[in-house]
Amino acid sequence: MIKGNFIDNLPKVYGIYTGGFLGFIIIMSIAEQMGMTAKTIGICFVAFTVAIYAIIGYLSRTAQADAYYVAGRQVPTVFNGMATAADWMSGASFVAMAGGIYFKGYGYMALLVGWTGGYVLVASLLAPYLRKFGCYTVPDFIGTRYGGNLTRFLAVVVLTVASFTYVTAQINATGTIASVALDIPFQYAVYVGLVSILLCSMLGGMRGVTWTQVAQYIVLIIAYLLPVFWISNKMGAGFFPHFMLADEVSRIAELEAQFGFVKNSAENLKEVPKGLAGITKAHSAVNATPWAFISLALAMMMGTASLPHVMMRYFTTPSVKAARKSVGWSLFFIFLLYSSAPMLATLSKLSLIDPSLPTGIIGKSIAEVQAIDWYQNWNQANLMFVSDFNGNGTLELNEFFMGGKAVVLATPEIAGLPYVISGLVAAGGMAAAMSTADGLILAIANAISHDVYYKIIDPKAETAKRLVVARVLLVVIGFAGATIAAMEIQGILGSVIWAFDFAMSGLFFPLVLGVWWKRANREGAIAGMALGLISGAGYLIWVRNGGSGFLGITQLTFGIFGSAVSLVAMVVVSLITSAPSAATQKMVDEVRVPSGKSILGKQH
Repeated sequence: MIKGNFIDNLPKVYGIYTGGFLGFIIIMSIAEQMGMTAKTIGICFVAFTVAIYAIIGYLSRTAQADAYYVAGRQVPTVFNGMATAADWMSGASFVAMAGGIYFKGYGYMALLVGWTGGYVLVASLLAPYLRKFGCYTVPDFIGTRYGGNLTRFLAVVVLTVASFTYVTAQINATGTIASVALDIPFQYAVYVGLVSILLCSMLGGMRGVTWTQVAQYIVLIIAYLLPVFWISNKMGAGFFPHFMLADEVSRIAELEAQFGFVKNSAENLKEVPKGLAGITKAHSAVNATPWAFISLALAMMMGTASLPHVMMRYFTTPSVKAARKSVGWSLFFIFLLYSSAPMLATLSKLSLIDPSLPTGIIGKSIAEVQAIDWYQNWNQANLMFVSDFNGNGTLELNEFFMGGKAVVLATPEIAGLPYVISGLVAAGGMAAAMSTADGLILAIANAISHDVYYKIIDPKAETAKRLVVARVLLVVIGFAGATIAAMEIQGILGSVIWAFDFAMSGLFFPLVLGVWWKRANREGAIAGMALGLISGAGYLIWVRNGGSGFLGITQLTFGIFGSAVSLVAMVVVSLITSAPSAATQKMVDEVRVPSGKSILGKQH
């Protein structure tokens, strides 16, 4: 796929692809009007888009290490920004984030602030300098900057813990969508999602993943924005609901006051299927204090700047300057979705509780609600539930329950849009989850194959053998992630937040101080990574088992505790042990110079 003047023709190639995808949407719309069933439409959308990604992955196959690990370092800034945005906007961003805001309130917008603000840290502290270093992976930087196999190995451990936690959430999201679209049990659907993910990354590595992620971004952004604008216009909130959010939130507050809230008893809640939640106030107690909001945003910012699969994207640009520009484009493409998530949560809640809208269900009879097609579809998927707790036959505000992942996926049906839009949203959610899972599984496999196998176990291994090891690891890691995801230990959003906390606990300060503090040494990095990860994980286990925590640090922000321990350990140990060699300190100085050749050059 990448031959000749392919790079120069990227705008034309993806312009044709976008036109073809829009044409497919139109064809499906016509087919729906002609009687095609909803199930068939859902299957067509998922199958068509996954097939396109698989074809791109196949055409991008490579046997060159440089192409497999860093896409040949020739990805233009705009397209790297799109690929990074797709890599970043995971199943959590697409499927779960609006659900979090819907159920937990606008305090959850701390996630938006933190995830977006994290790119400011990426641009100012890390991305250009790691690109100048010329590494293939994040552990590659850690191992070379600090020296020694133990530092490299510990970086791989932190990367694996954070990325594996994250990837289980993405496979969970692909399983949810495949389960609904293909009408198969979730426990099997996660493996369908896994096969789709591996088709994109097995043969082409970072090169295949990059061009697939650009295609996936186009699908997911169309799939997210089209329903938002359509529903808003249909409800009379204007074509751009972003300008009307305050009015819509006030309307929700009025309706909540009108209906009133009745707290469900423990006995009532026993009837509710696991994982479903009831409608809660828009301004709930979640992150109600300034520190609760700030601490979650801070944890997500630092976690963003620590996640290896994000950093890897900036290793693919042609130059240091291009890496910095790519961060700016990434922010722009991410903003398009993130600015719309609160709107979708608000419109979804209004669609359900506003009696003046034809879609409103609160106040209707229980039997009438249970007979609605969309309710029956999502109830069968175990993502919706109603029960007449007070026995009056009428649906009250506290008698409707929904899974967080259903907010985005079900809203087009609830709002009465053509089913083709629901199929489009399913394809978009699949694209979002797959694109991030591609990057995560690749980050783990590349780190183990390059930094453990090649750098530590067999430094003389030929390129072909290294790539075989990387591809086998892709399958093993993916299968393990799907198996864990099938157990549904944690929800999508919770798993993603934990991944950020694990990453910042062990990697944030070793990365930042590795660039900005010449005195940081091997012993300090080892102490920082090991104690940071262990203390962060220990704090999480303690709070999960009933510990009260302290300083307002919760199970969602345990990375603040872990990274604080990492910083103190790294500084103290570095200062009481020998300074790095003069050559290492000179290398750090050179990393901060934006021009010139990369530090590692052709060492790989």
